[in-house]
Amino acid sequence: MLHLFDQINEAVAKIRTVWDKTPHAGIILGTGLGNFAERIEVEATLDYADIPHFPVSTATSHRGRLVFGVLRGLPVMVMEGRFHAYEGYPLSQITLPVRVMRALGAEMLVVSQAVGGMNPYYKPGDVMLIDDHINLIGDNPLVGVNDDRLGPRFPDMSQPYDFELLAEGQAIARRNDFVVHRGVSVAVLGPCLETRAEYRFLRGIGADVVGMSTAPEVIVAVHCGLRVFGMAVVTDMCLPDALEPAIVEEIIRVANSAEPKLRALVEGILDHEAAKLETVAPR
Repeated sequence: MLHLFDQINEAVAKIRTVWDKTPHAGIILGTGLGNFAERIEVEATLDYADIPHFPVSTATSHRGRLVFGVLRGLPVMVMEGRFHAYEGYPLSQITLPVRVMRALGAEMLVVSQAVGGMNPYYKPGDVMLIDDHINLIGDNPLVGVNDDRLGPRFPDMSQPYDFELLAEGQAIARRNDFVVHRGVSVAVLGPCLETRAEYRFLRGIGADVVGMSTAPEVIVAVHCGLRVFGMAVVTDMCLPDALEPAIVEEIIRVANSAEPKLRALVEGILDHEAAKLETVAPR
C-alpha cells in the first residue's frame, strides 16, 4: 500500500489533468447543501471513483464528485458528498480529500453537516456555527507514524474553528436577518441514531448537537494548516424526554429547507475572504 504522502500526490496529479488553478477554499457539502454546486462557475468535475485512493460515498443524498470552479470570485474545490466512518472506511482515507485540498494550495476549509439538536433552545431548520467539537467516533485520523511533511505530531486544538470566521458568520446571519447559534458538535460513529440515555450523556458532557462526521476532517485540516469554518443544520430534535422516531426522508427535507441560510453563510464567508485579499493585493 502506498504511503499517505504518495496517495495525496497521485490524487493531486489526477486532478491536475482537468484543473490547474489553486483553490482558495475547499468546501465539503453535507446534507442540506446538495444543490449548492449550482452556484459555482464550474470549470471541471471528477467523480470520486475516478480519483486515485478516494473512497466512494454511500450516504443517502450524497452525490459523490469533486467540482472545481469559481465562486464569489474565488477558485474553489467542492466535495458533493462526504465519507463517514460508518461506511467502513478508515479515517485516514475519509480525510484524504482534505489533505488533497491543502496539497493543491487551499488556505481554508468550509464544512457543513446535518445534526440532531440536543440543546432545547434549538429547533429543526436552525443553523449552528460550530465553535468546537467532541470526537467520540472512537478513532483519530492522526493515529500512526506521523509524516512531518503533512503536519506536526501533536497539533494544537485550542481553536480548531477559526474565531474570525465564526464572528464573520454571525455578522452574515445578522445582515441576512436569520438566527444562527454558536455551539459544540459531538461526532459519534453511527450509523444507528442514539438512545435516550446516550442523548442525556452527550448533552451532559457539553454538546449542543450530534452528528456522524466533520470532526475527523477538521482534525486533519488543523494538522495540515487550514483555517476552518463549520456549519451544522439541525434536522431533528433529540430531547430524551420527548423523543420521536427519526424519519430519514424528513431529516433530508428539513436539511434542504435550510439551504438558503447555509448558502448565504458560505457565500458571505467567501466575500469576506475576497475582500481581505483585495486589501493586501499589490497596486
